[in-house]
Amino acid sequence: MAKIGFIGLGNMGGPMAANLVKAGHEVAVFDLSADAVAQLVSEGASAADSAQAAAADKDCVVTMLPAGQHVEAVYLGDNGLLANLPTETLVLDSSTIAPETARKVAAEASERGITFMDTPVSGGVGGAKAGTLTFICGGDAAGFERAKPILEGMGKNIFHAGDHGAGQVAKICNNMLLAILMSGTCEALSLGVKNGLDPAVLSEIMKQSSGGNWALNVYNPWPGVMDGVPASRDYEGGFLVNLMNKDLGLAFDNAVQNQAAIPMGSLARNLFSLHAVKGNGQLDFSSIQRLFLEDGQDA
Repeated sequence: MAKIGFIGLGNMGGPMAANLVKAGHEVAVFDLSADAVAQLVSEGASAADSAQAAAADKDCVVTMLPAGQHVEAVYLGDNGLLANLPTETLVLDSSTIAPETARKVAAEASERGITFMDTPVSGGVGGAKAGTLTFICGGDAAGFERAKPILEGMGKNIFHAGDHGAGQVAKICNNMLLAILMSGTCEALSLGVKNGLDPAVLSEIMKQSSGGNWALNVYNPWPGVMDGVPASRDYEGGFLVNLMNKDLGLAFDNAVQNQAAIPMGSLARNLFSLHAVKGNGQLDFSSIQRLFLEDGQDA
């Protein structure tokens, strides 16, 4: 079992760190939220009073941070982790950030002889809690083999996407498609309901037909159709609209840099931006269902 420093205990990071504890690893945790740290301590982790303290004398450091600027602040510069970690430390960043940011951190790690992997995740809060996340890894093959035993404590599907940054490219492609699928699912459900169909019946029909997709199968956006999903708890928790907007922005920026056409991804970005402007940024992204309803119509 490994000694692990885990930094970033949000909706995803907290359950991920808890699963590493359950897997038998010795885990020290740090977050700006004292409550988040206290929760992990109650589950068997030890508390650290800084990112540097969490990472000290560890075999592996895992970070799960909101955005690229936070990743750079933690890792880079004279006071960053990379300047102070021994070369044998394995560094895994599971944040979703721009590929070029991941490559920038990887380049500095390489200069210092430290193994760095970008390891963004898919599977949502439910997958984080259940330990069934998909990890999409970017880095060299040797680093991937070192990372797998750690990641297997938090996930079920571990993919090596390619070199540094490849994990982030695959992640933003996946989340762009997810936004498109969720938007289309909500649009279809709204049309059916406006024609008098039962959303549960329509969902089952589409699940068993060519319109079936992940949103219908495990994350239905219409309230009351599926138990245990954000739509059935007033869209609280889950993967926030603001985070989906961030990921769609990463996809858009990458498409501009690479002269790639993403007309449907761009439309999904506009829809989620409009939804956020209407005050829904802290709701689960499946709340985009509300955007397709007329004022006063219940979902």
